[in-house]
Amino acid sequence: MAGAGGRAPLGLRRCLSSLAPAPRVCVVGSGPAGFYTAQHILKHHGGALVDIYEKLPVPFGLVRFGVAPDHPENVINTFTQTAQSERCAYYGNVTVGRDVTVPELQRAYHAVVLSYGAEDNRVLGIPGENLTGVYSARAFVGWYNGLPENQGLKPDLSCETALILGHGNVALDIARILLSPLQLLRKTDITDSSLAALACSKVKRVWLVGRRGPLQVAFTIKELREMINLPGARAVLDPADFTGLESAVKDAPRSRKRLTELMMKTALEKPVEVPAGAAAPREWGLKFQRSPQAVLPSADGRKARGVRMALTRLEGSGDSAKAVPTGDVEELECGLVLSSIGYRSLPLDPAVPFDSRRGVIPNSSGRVEGVPGLYCSGWVKRGPTGVIITTMNDSFDTAQSVLEDLRGGVLDASPSREGFGLVESILRSRGVRPVSFSDWQKIDAAEVARGKAAGKPREKIVDPAEMLQIIGH
Repeated sequence: MAGAGGRAPLGLRRCLSSLAPAPRVCVVGSGPAGFYTAQHILKHHGGALVDIYEKLPVPFGLVRFGVAPDHPENVINTFTQTAQSERCAYYGNVTVGRDVTVPELQRAYHAVVLSYGAEDNRVLGIPGENLTGVYSARAFVGWYNGLPENQGLKPDLSCETALILGHGNVALDIARILLSPLQLLRKTDITDSSLAALACSKVKRVWLVGRRGPLQVAFTIKELREMINLPGARAVLDPADFTGLESAVKDAPRSRKRLTELMMKTALEKPVEVPAGAAAPREWGLKFQRSPQAVLPSADGRKARGVRMALTRLEGSGDSAKAVPTGDVEELECGLVLSSIGYRSLPLDPAVPFDSRRGVIPNSSGRVEGVPGLYCSGWVKRGPTGVIITTMNDSFDTAQSVLEDLRGGVLDASPSREGFGLVESILRSRGVRPVSFSDWQKIDAAEVARGKAAGKPREKIVDPAEMLQIIGH
């Protein structure tokens, strides 16, 4: 009677599970945090059933919509294996907090894990940030990666100089996309409409501006090296910014030391002579110890024409160094301003505690404070920091809390819970039709086929209505 891997077929196992109810776990969000949480629970609990809910029809969150198109992620294969486990189900096109509430999920499941990430961006809080030409990094990345909500962005790329506020990997990703030769981008899964816009872009120069110094940048050496080696673009780093850092970097951790040494080496390199008549290379540079004070408007008051920045000095050293304004200011001309100062989580449901100052759900090892049976993982648990491996470890930590509570009797798994059976009737009464993982695979196949015709890995479908049309919803 055993199915794949020597396990009983799903129908029989669900039948057997009615004798000793299988714990039913619900995960909200199908990005890395959601999938890693599900993966760990399935691996370490032989009977648990896990349902993953996602507001978009398509899964994978930031792996699909946040990673630069020229950095394909192979974790999607791992997540697909998890979704295809006989004890896992995926329900896309379901917005938790609107289509079904968290208390309703708690009645249907023994444990509910919120892994919905950071769906907003931190604001600069300065005059002029609402002018045309000023965009959040989150919206800009969503635009070129096909995130449906950002497809109406239509960024103005008619200027020569762009300014990115922030010294993280996302800031470098955006700079690289703005300056990459089109023939490189054409081979990626960047959306057709953003490729067309970038083909007409006049941007030749990108400045990345940070409040602190070279020892506090948040990007990694891999991303920096890729930017330095970008064809047709040259780095403009001021050697004066690195004066005296040789001694300061001696005792720094190895990764910080290597990163700083690469910046110093790049700053000291002589620019390559451009042959007469050849087009000047595009260029990018890092500016340190500058904090934005205001985005300056054009004469008609509508568009950005530059940014006024306060010069800062550092108090303290290392990662804890604080940037303090010196009283001096400078203006930098630019027609495109991208704010890459961090993402931010939003409250999902009035029933869930939320620390709006920190933008996280208050928790201890993923256990939501004061709400037994409710958990969180990923950015909504710890704040929007770290790379995918950080999220993996963080999600395993939350999953471990769920497993401990199941085994320790904190979560009483004896009463049977209906899981999706109950949720389905709620959704049907509200006119919501979920999308299954096999539905997603039809969308996936359509994207890959369209991409093949254009010589790309895929052509992302950016309209949810079109996605639903493909699967006959």
